[in-house]
Amino acid sequence: MPEKSRQIVVGGGGFFRTLSNQVRLIARLVADRRVSPLVKILPIASVVYMFIPADALPLLPFDDAAVIWLANSLFIEMCPQDVVEEHRRAIEGEVDIQVVSETPKPEDENIIDAEFRDEGPLNS
Repeated sequence: MPEKSRQIVVGGGGFFRTLSNQVRLIARLVADRRVSPLVKILPIASVVYMFIPADALPLLPFDDAAVIWLANSLFIEMCPQDVVEEHRRAIEGEVDIQVVSETPKPEDENIIDAEFRDEGPLNS
């Protein structure tokens, strides 16, 4: 009988988790004093643009989603990268590892089922 394969999935969560983390990152960067106030105009202006009626700005034939995506991508690129990475690490906070496998074989009876959570460096 062929052996059943095991699969490890790292950083799962998909589209909605990625979107949630991106929104949290932008919110944290807007609140951070190390980010220039002029750069903070981009995400704020993109949200304001979303609420302006389409016929108020007939010269801008852009889709709302494209404007929001572009403004927020530029915002993250224009922020100091060390600050962005600091906030990304804080948001992700832990490594998600899911072990997807069938029930253990009889010889694997001493397996302990547990979660791994990286709490960061140990405080000395």
